[in-house]
Amino acid sequence: MTAIPDTTPVIIGVGQFAERPDDAGYRALSPMDLGGKALAAAIADSGASGDLAGAIDTIAAIRQFEISTPGAPVPFGKSNNPARSYGTRVGANPERAILEIVGGQGNQKLVGEFASDIAEGRSEVAAIVGSEAISTVLTLMAKGEKPDWSEEVEGSFEDRGFGMRGLLDKTLIAHGLGAPIPLYALFENARRAQRGTGLEAYRREIGALFAPFSEVAAANSYAAAPVVRSAEELATVTERNRIVAEPYTRMTVARDQVNQAAAIMIASAGKARALGIAEEKWVHIHAVTDAKELSVLERPDMATSPASVGSVGEALAIAGIGMDDITCLDLYSCFAIPVFNILDAFGVAPDDSRGLTLTGGLPFFGGAGNNYSAHAIAEAVQRLRADPDGHALIGANGGFMSKYATGIYAGRPADWTEMKRYRTLDDQPEKCPVVDSHSGSALVETYTIVPGKKGTVAAIVARTDDGARIVANAAPDDTDTLAVLQQGEPFGRKVTVREGGGRNFFVFAD
Repeated sequence: MTAIPDTTPVIIGVGQFAERPDDAGYRALSPMDLGGKALAAAIADSGASGDLAGAIDTIAAIRQFEISTPGAPVPFGKSNNPARSYGTRVGANPERAILEIVGGQGNQKLVGEFASDIAEGRSEVAAIVGSEAISTVLTLMAKGEKPDWSEEVEGSFEDRGFGMRGLLDKTLIAHGLGAPIPLYALFENARRAQRGTGLEAYRREIGALFAPFSEVAAANSYAAAPVVRSAEELATVTERNRIVAEPYTRMTVARDQVNQAAAIMIASAGKARALGIAEEKWVHIHAVTDAKELSVLERPDMATSPASVGSVGEALAIAGIGMDDITCLDLYSCFAIPVFNILDAFGVAPDDSRGLTLTGGLPFFGGAGNNYSAHAIAEAVQRLRADPDGHALIGANGGFMSKYATGIYAGRPADWTEMKRYRTLDDQPEKCPVVDSHSGSALVETYTIVPGKKGTVAAIVARTDDGARIVANAAPDDTDTLAVLQQGEPFGRKVTVREGGGRNFFVFAD
């Protein structure tokens, strides 16, 4: 392509903002103020000579954690229209204001959606903004302070809902496994079982994966925990690095206590020219795909996510490149298993010389709620401006390895006139049957142990004789069963299950 058509979507600006309670000049900003700072930074980053804020016709807001589940507490109040709240802080009054569904895939998926809107003439300038102030909420509550962060902003907006339907099986909740950490632990142990790796060895494998991530975070001024951690330190169980759900130690899971925001701006090439944005600032969108996985227990193989692998593979195919052509990448790292899932599928080594994160990853940079991938995209844009011949891959995970969006970016142009570069993959047809209650025998597939102030939850996922999946707990007073589970090798063992009080309970049969 010698001339870039006016309808070609391009990323024109990215912005990030963060503050930590121990920073000099810490201001304890609200989520809307943090997001406004990031959007202002993205506008400035574009170098536009025209009124870029006034040209924004679409703003999408990523949900904060506290508005991601029905009835969740919002201690200091919230905006009635987050997208327009962000816009007011930069003087933008878009035609469309959107509140996106829950999930870390949101930013990456929206890039594809808005790029398509621009390519097809439905939009000229779109912004994606997200923010979290969880650390500030906890800091102020500990001091007994309660600022009023509520906002009432006039104007229409499109609330897309929570998007949680079909992600989680109710039997998991009944057995104390409704939160992300124990659910990902089930996937992790399923992978460990398939690999035949012992518990301590697998913790070391996770530590070796994540130690280089901490090094990247230590050099990132936006990181919530910019401290280098060794693989041994991450893998070793101590009072400070306790088990949060077997096999995870505290330092190897996403850090949600952050005050971070990021914004991405996309425009048509024609509008970018009209606003005086130099082509050297443009980064091109070569492919975006998104996919949805089956519910946690319906997946035929709990050790992997075919939807995630399919999303990455299809994005590479659309871009017309292979994984070896990628020069920098960021794989969503709320836990180790989403990273391992992609590495295993595409033959990428955990110590690949390109590195696996651009930010420092969710345990160290910070798990900025549903907004993490915006930070990864912002870092990729800066990398590609410095290396126009490179390609970046961003893998964005949502839910319980339930949703995945992949983006391929480059400094060279992408032709949006001849092909559709944003695609949603078909749902997977094959499902494993799930049974809520069971009495009889079963074989253990995976497990986790979750220590807690109210007692330990010890749980297995198992297959009945006819192939259905069940979940069962060790009874609270059954120390013998818990002791066997703590040895870390229950896989394939036969258990006897009885139903009682809306839950299944198990003991080992041999």
